[in-house]
Amino acid sequence: MISFVGAGPGASDLITLRGLRRLQQANLVLYAGSLIPDELVAESAPDAEKINSVDLVLPEIMAIMITAYRNGKKVVRLHSGDPSIYGAIGEQCRWLERENIPYDIVPGVPAFAAAAALLKRELTLPAISQTVILTRTATRASAMPAGEDLASLAAHGASLVIHLSINNLAAVVRDAIPHYGSDAAVAVIYRASWPDELIIRGCLRDIRAKVKAAGLTRTALIIIGGVLDAEDFPDSALYDANHSHVLRPRRTPTG
Repeated sequence: MISFVGAGPGASDLITLRGLRRLQQANLVLYAGSLIPDELVAESAPDAEKINSVDLVLPEIMAIMITAYRNGKKVVRLHSGDPSIYGAIGEQCRWLERENIPYDIVPGVPAFAAAAALLKRELTLPAISQTVILTRTATRASAMPAGEDLASLAAHGASLVIHLSINNLAAVVRDAIPHYGSDAAVAVIYRASWPDELIIRGCLRDIRAKVKAAGLTRTALIIIGGVLDAEDFPDSALYDANHSHVLRPRRTPTG
């Protein structure tokens, strides 16, 4: 079996129990060294073959995995965060399906969840935002599909989580200000859950200067929206005494 395993955002103890078991049982582990901590790779079996894929291209990666599988080995392809978010596993899965090779996917803690935890903020607050948009901007990577440009997405006013765009911050600010305002709260989170994690808080008006002063050029998330600084929001109806549902019938007043 070949398993794509979400390693989580960085901290070695944020991998899931299932993911850790797969890692410990693997005979071959492929991982991106720049995104996966050494402490987590060390959780694999001492005799497991460990290959840093940072210098490999897709055909090389696939050849290694397929050869190992056909030699009866258990293979783990260790991806940072959750494989479903910018994990580049789609083409790998397609390749394996063409070869009729079985595989499965083990989800992981996504970077945006680790960032929200570090900020101690809920990304969906009543009357503030009930929608989270996960996106990126077009730089040297694949172009954005029609209708997914940042200006169009920002028009919704939702909690906006922008990946892979710290070097495109000028464009992010330019496209977001018309919809959120120059005083809208922004947080830039560098390497959430790693020992050197860093939060830079500001607003759309001043965030570029703060990020430049910190010297951040990679591995950072950008979050924009009212949930970052909202304090005057109503309590959720979920635990309201007057809110009933199938598992909690309406209470009968006493007295």
